[in-house]
Parts: sequence; C-alpha cells; structure tokens
Amino acid sequence: MQNKVGELIRSLRLDKRMTQKALAERLNISDKTVSKWERGMGLPEISLISPLSEILGIELQNLLSGELKPNDFVSGNLKKSTFFVCPSCHNITLCTGSSEVSCCGKRVAAQVMKKASEHQKLNVESDENEWLITSNHSMTKENYISFIALVTGDRLQLIKLYPEWHLSVRVAKRGLETLMWYSTEDGLLYQFIK
Repeated sequence: MQNKVGELIRSLRLDKRMTQKALAERLNISDKTVSKWERGMGLPEISLISPLSEILGIELQNLLSGELKPNDFVSGNLKKSTFFVCPSCHNITLCTGSSEVSCCGKRVAAQVMKKASEHQKLNVESDENEWLITSNHSMTKENYISFIALVTGDRLQLIKLYPEWHLSVRVAKRGLETLMWYSTEDGLLYQFIK
C-alpha cells in the first residue's frame, strides 16, 4: 500500500513539475519526508492528506488508495452523456464519459434518465425552423424544471430554467432529437421529438 501511494505522489508531483523540496515547502515539512513517502517508507500524516491532495490535484480517496482509474472514453454520441445535478444547489454537471462529481462538499450521483409518461411530457410545437417548448408545470421554488437540453448525436443545447418563471423556449430544429429535462421532483426525464 505504501509503495502504491508513494509512486502516485511521485508521479503527480512530477506532472506538476515540482521538486520534492517545493512540495515539502508547501506542506511545511522536510524534503526528506517527501522522499520517504515516494520510496514507500511511510505515509503522510492524516493532517497532511487534505492539503497534499489539493496541491497534487487529486481526490482524497484516490490518494489514499494510491490509484487513478483511467476513464475509458469510447462514446462520441452526446445522447449518451451523463448528467449530475447537485441536490443542494442544483448545479448541473454534464460528462460525455464516466466521471466522479462532487458539489457542496458531497459526492453527486449520476442521474438515471427515465422516459417521460404522457402526463410528464413537455409540449413541443413545430414553428418553421424552431421548436417551441412549453409546459404547464407549476415551476414553484419547491418543484420546478431546472433545465432542458435538446440533444442530437453531435450537439447539445442546454437551457437553464428558474423557479417561478414560465417555461417557454424556442430552439432551432436539427432533425431527430431527444428532449431532456430535469425536474426537482421527478428527476431526469426525456422524450423524442421529430
């Protein structure tokens, strides 16, 4: 375990083009201590784990495990994107591959997209080269649609919405598209439009 953590610290330090001495100075320790970690002769004290992970730009759990898991990005289709929505502040994060996301100090789970039922669907009308998207959703502070996204294989248009605003947006048509939206009550929903 010590060897894996040490090798990871060394690798990340070199990626940041830092010497052992420079890293040690930022942590207010000796460069001999950093050398000891990197040779697998010891581990950082608990009080140094958080500042060390911040300096090296690594998540705490990855530093403690001594591993960085590579992302096997293989999909170029934006329809396969993953949405993360913070339950506290409703911040939106979109990832085109697998990812770990945190917000407001907590890990955020990926949203599981569900097909909208007939009563959940948004109203979509064709108006020349645009879609007019509306809804009778109440849009209260407690229950509102946070965003809508119009997605094709290679494009994504994201429109942020706010509580107490009427949902009515116009977006350019691009062919067969997937309309996605996040409801604070129902989660991530979708419907197809053409």
